[in-house]
Amino acid sequence: MPADAGDTLLIQFARCPEVGAVKTRMIPNLSPQQACDLHCDLVRWTARRLVACRLGPVRLAVTGDVSHPLFADCRDLGVNQVVEQEGGDLGERMYRALGAGLAHYRKVILVGSDCPELDRACLQQAVAALERVPVVLGPAADGGYVLIGAREISREIFREIDWGSSSVYARTVSRLEDAAISWEALPVKRDVDRPGDLAYWSRVKARGGLGGPA
Repeated sequence: MPADAGDTLLIQFARCPEVGAVKTRMIPNLSPQQACDLHCDLVRWTARRLVACRLGPVRLAVTGDVSHPLFADCRDLGVNQVVEQEGGDLGERMYRALGAGLAHYRKVILVGSDCPELDRACLQQAVAALERVPVVLGPAADGGYVLIGAREISREIFREIDWGSSSVYARTVSRLEDAAISWEALPVKRDVDRPGDLAYWSRVKARGGLGGPA
C-alpha cells in the first residue's frame, strides 16, 4: 500500500441489465422485464445508500457495457467511478477488485447489489472491524455473503467455491481458517433473490430502508 493511500474505498458489484439474464430466480413469478427492472432498482438503491454513507469514494464495478444508462444513473447519484470487473469467476473478480482497491486505500469494502439492508451503521461496523482484523464478512441469510471487507487479501480464500450456492459463506470461513487469517462477521442480512423476498423488498422500500437513514 503506498504511503499516500486513502482510508476507505467502497466497491459495489453489479451486472449489466439484460432482460432474461438477471434476477432469473424471480421468473416466472415476475416477467423477465419485471425481473430486470427489479435488478435495476436494487442497483440504484445500493448505489444511493453507499454514496449517502460518506465513508469514502464509491466505485461501481460492473459486467458488460460500462456506459449502460443504468450505470450513468449511478454516476448521477454520486458514484465516483464505473469500471469493468476483471477476471473469470466471481471469486477471481472479487479478488482482483479488492486488490486493485488496496493498492490505493487502507481498507476496501465490497458489496453486491442485492441487499437493501446495507446502511451506514452496517458499513461503519465493517470499517471498525478492519481496525482489528484483516478481513470482515457480512453473511447473508441464504448462506452467501453480502459484504466482504479487507485491509489485506489472499487469493486462496476465493478458490474452489461454488458461487451462488448456500455453502459460500461456510466455505469462505473454512478458507480463512485454513489460511490462518483473522476475521470477524457482521450480523446476518437478507438478500432480495427469490420470489419470497418480494414482500420484504416492498416493506423496505416503504420505510425508505432499514436501520435508520443511510
